[in-house]
Amino acid sequence: MEQKKKLRCPMGVPGGIIAVLIGLTGIIANSICFNWLGLITSIALFLLGGPFVRVTMMIHSANDRLDELERKAGEK
Repeated sequence: MEQKKKLRCPMGVPGGIIAVLIGLTGIIANSICFNWLGLITSIALFLLGGPFVRVTMMIHSANDRLDELERKAGEK
């Protein structure tokens, strides 16, 4: 049976970090320019980035555990 490599850096992590950084930059820029709609959007993006990283990490760790269980079941 072919061994799969574990994902060392799931793609949700860089995406979530980028979302947080863009949201933070947007908050600063839109508060300086008094753009209220952009400010609300940036705050929402900032608040959604963190949970997105956490959920992605949970999904990938669950997939790694399932792969390990399937490997053990295949050995028996």
